[in-house]
Amino acid sequence: MAKKHTKTTKGDDPRRNLASVSVLLDQPQIKALVQQYSRPIVLDAIRDTLNSCRDQMKSGEKPPDIGTIVETVRSVVMQTERDRLRPAVNATGIILHTGLGRAVLSQRAVDALAALNRCCNMQIDLETGLRGKRNFMTEYLLRKLTGAEAAMVVNNNAAATFLILTALCKSKEVVISRGQLIEIGGSYRLPDCIHQSGAIMIEVGTTNKTHLHDYERALTENTAAILRVNPSNYRIVGFSAQVSLADLVSLKKRQPVLVIDDLGSGTLVNLEQYGLPYEPTVQESIATGVDLACFSGDKLLGGPQAGIIVGKKEFIDRIRKHPLTRMLRVCKLTDLALEQTLRLYLDPETLVENHPTLCMLTVPLETLKKRATRLKSRIEREKLALDIRVLESEGATGGGSLPDAPIKTFVLALTSATLSPDKLSHLLRQNEPPIIARIEKDEVLLDMRTLLEGEDEFVFQALVRIGHL
Repeated sequence: MAKKHTKTTKGDDPRRNLASVSVLLDQPQIKALVQQYSRPIVLDAIRDTLNSCRDQMKSGEKPPDIGTIVETVRSVVMQTERDRLRPAVNATGIILHTGLGRAVLSQRAVDALAALNRCCNMQIDLETGLRGKRNFMTEYLLRKLTGAEAAMVVNNNAAATFLILTALCKSKEVVISRGQLIEIGGSYRLPDCIHQSGAIMIEVGTTNKTHLHDYERALTENTAAILRVNPSNYRIVGFSAQVSLADLVSLKKRQPVLVIDDLGSGTLVNLEQYGLPYEPTVQESIATGVDLACFSGDKLLGGPQAGIIVGKKEFIDRIRKHPLTRMLRVCKLTDLALEQTLRLYLDPETLVENHPTLCMLTVPLETLKKRATRLKSRIEREKLALDIRVLESEGATGGGSLPDAPIKTFVLALTSATLSPDKLSHLLRQNEPPIIARIEKDEVLLDMRTLLEGEDEFVFQALVRIGHL
């Protein structure tokens, strides 16, 4: 006997009984969300929630009640807000943490940005009232600090390298050591950059050893440049050799080729004076006689994300005229933050105390131990369900800088009888502001070296709240 089929009408579809957008917008809790976060954001959350409910009800489930839907909307809004760009506490021990925005801006730069709340003379000559020069003061300071004839700024160092090669080396050969064909974060590979610029890459030497004669043999009538790349994010040790920058510059006497020095993270001070490993400075590169050098603004320099090009005026003038220059230029906020960062270097006596990156790199180990011990005592007085130890550990510079130089530090090592390390770390990230820690050997570590002044209090308050959950 054939089965009897019952025809389902639209009125029988339980999805039609879901609360409507207009009904939800009329709920007091939703009205409060609209007032706090704006109508468009809440509307998106409502629509996402209703679509999710419809998908779940395809199997004939009953619609959730309006209270459940409202709570889900609230959760969606809060998740959206958690993902927005906002201040966080870096307790990872990685000073230039790419995931946390790399270099912390100086207070001088922050104050200048806060004051720029109206129109500014970005590109107007105040004397004549006519079109003026962008980035004038930033480029003046770069020339003054590095000894270069000219300078310009683009939006990151990868862009700086690409722009140089595109403007000056297209359809020409660029000679580079195999040991310098770097890859950095986001799968950016230097060979791809050279290829996309239109230049022809000529590899010389081997991965571990490259000699001056390797470069000499590679030079042809079609050679435009020798590209030297500083291995900022790795080191080749052992049976290895690379050609000095001075020797590369000496090849210009044989043939008029450009020598381009990609310094990577880049620094304007000798880090050895602070007990850190040697890192070539921009001043040294210019003094050696390179035609162009480029480096990052948001790493060891301590400023905003930027790519800085310094060198001989004739070549920078040619680069300025290339169409890509306009596409890669920086905005007024980057220019101002970079200018204020560079001004810090004009006063070497106060540089470290006013420069967050250098301050974190150089703070004495004993100072960190005292901070950790003091914070541990405060937390323990709260009688929380947390076991806390003060441990000596190792951090890192990060951001592709000083990769072979772990930095001694002190940490608070936390364990909980009721929370796993992953759960405790998650709760810290859900704090306001979020606190980003690291986990080692089933302990949550809060590194004192990367906590800024006043952030010990954020950690204390967060752990008190978590301990009472």
